[in-house]
Amino acid sequence: MRRLTALALAVLLSGSAAAMAQECDPNYQGACVPVASDVDCAGGNGNGPAYVQGPVYIVGEDIYELDRDGDGVACEKKK
Repeated sequence: MRRLTALALAVLLSGSAAAMAQECDPNYQGACVPVASDVDCAGGNGNGPAYVQGPVYIVGEDIYELDRDGDGVACEKKK
């Protein structure tokens, strides 16, 4: 019985870890931009529901419009 309990616990924990793993949008690199209905730069004026801390490099389509100045880098620190 004890072995079955340990096995059940291991399966439960591995399922929880998979649920907690965050999917990152492949259009961005440098930081994990979550796949969400909207993503904004942390500390900016956006209202989320998801946020990313930069810098983030645009390597595909900037679907969340994070790169406001169009230089290929989003959520960079202000100079």
